[in-house]
Amino acid sequence: MTQAKNHVDKNLSNVVNRLEEVAVNSHHAQQLQQDHDDRRHQDELNHDSPTSDSR
Repeated sequence: MTQAKNHVDKNLSNVVNRLEEVAVNSHHAQQLQQDHDDRRHQDELNHDSPTSDSR
């Protein structure tokens, strides 16, 4: 796992920071949701899917 210098999980601290963000209005809420969706999509692209060699 990725650890910060003070031995706190860096990924977990990033999640906490995102959860602390409060949407100001509906447009900002939509922007935050889109950022979340974009990160999820990029994460899916970065993971290899198992391939089958059925010929």
